[in-house]
Amino acid sequence: MKKFLTVLGTVVLSAALIAGCGAQSDNEGAASESADGGNTVITVGASPAPHAEILEAVKPMLAEQGIDLQIKEFNDYILPNKATEDGEIDANYFQHGPYLEDFNNENGTHLVSVAAIHYEPFGLYAGKTASIEELADGATIAVPNDGTNEARALMLLEAQGLITLKEDAGFTATKLDIAENPKNLNIQEMEAAQIARALADVDMAVINGNYAIEAGLKVSDAAAVEDKDSEAAQTYANVLVVKEGNENNEAVKALADALQSDTAKEFMETTYQGAVVPIF
Repeated sequence: MKKFLTVLGTVVLSAALIAGCGAQSDNEGAASESADGGNTVITVGASPAPHAEILEAVKPMLAEQGIDLQIKEFNDYILPNKATEDGEIDANYFQHGPYLEDFNNENGTHLVSVAAIHYEPFGLYAGKTASIEELADGATIAVPNDGTNEARALMLLEAQGLITLKEDAGFTATKLDIAENPKNLNIQEMEAAQIARALADVDMAVINGNYAIEAGLKVSDAAAVEDKDSEAAQTYANVLVVKEGNENNEAVKALADALQSDTAKEFMETTYQGAVVPIF
């Protein structure tokens, strides 16, 4: 009997240890203290440029506060939001407010902005046609196909006098909301990440700031650029995003402060020369 109780006790103890390990693994992906009791680790998803580069610039600031910033790069606009919602990463930094709102509505996610960091002006870049004045009747202009970015691209084309949108179109406009198109332009909707690669195949293209940077395009070379004082500039600020409920996490708040610091501002202004504009 004594031998049986000893064996039973061993089994119970082993089960408890296994359960403890399981509970530990459930916390992976959340901003937490490292295993040796040292730095707090926070993992942030970001587009390679400029977001990941800006995060790298403020990483030393966070290290001084005992925060180990881990950066995970994504090349699309969907996976980083899903990873944040699922707790695989703690935050993301790649999108603007209207896109975040649309994503939540369409996917039932619970993501929130904790800080507005910068704005990337959309540019109209030359492909087969060198300038706006040279655009022929029926020329093709590529624009992003996702809701908020397409509206923004069309508003830039309208500002250049190429099209006129319906009065009530606003920030949800699509090419179906074009009221006047005097040059009969062919507005070609494409995935935002693909437009820069297709530039040689279209007459001109409206390209998101981060994808233009990745493609080596300079905002100074664009045929037209969003005005920094435009409504779009304020509306489409890029934001730091977390899952609802994590807004007051100390590491998240420290990261937001770092991204809105003089160090971050100087890095943006020096590195991107107008392609990334701090708004704080």
